[in-house]
Amino acid sequence: QVQLVESGGGLAQTGGSLRLSCTASGRTLTDYNMAWFRQFPGQDREFVACIRGADGIAYYLDAVKDRFTISRDSAKKTVYLQMDSLKPEDTALYYCGARETRWGVSREWIEYNYWGQGTQVTVSS
Repeated sequence: QVQLVESGGGLAQTGGSLRLSCTASGRTLTDYNMAWFRQFPGQDREFVACIRGADGIAYYLDAVKDRFTISRDSAKKTVYLQMDSLKPEDTALYYCGARETRWGVSREWIEYNYWGQGTQVTVSS
């Protein structure tokens, strides 16, 4: 079992930056594939980025690949999403998810076992 708590959302201007944090309780982060998803009103959660537990390799949605960076601090049991060059279309509710595998990588929200409560990101034009 793991509990996830997100923080760091808020309001930013176009071109600005925000950093989201996701702190986990329970086992070490290297036991999980950790990911960030986002959700627009009326839609399913969309994959944004993930970091593989076993080796820390990161994967990204093409639309954010050169602007967002996922990273982790295993000692703090915290995963980060650094979001730069923000655009209005990045406005969404962002969720941290954990999948119980060290090697598997998935971009499907339904395959994740644990979720945080979500944090709102709003980018003004």
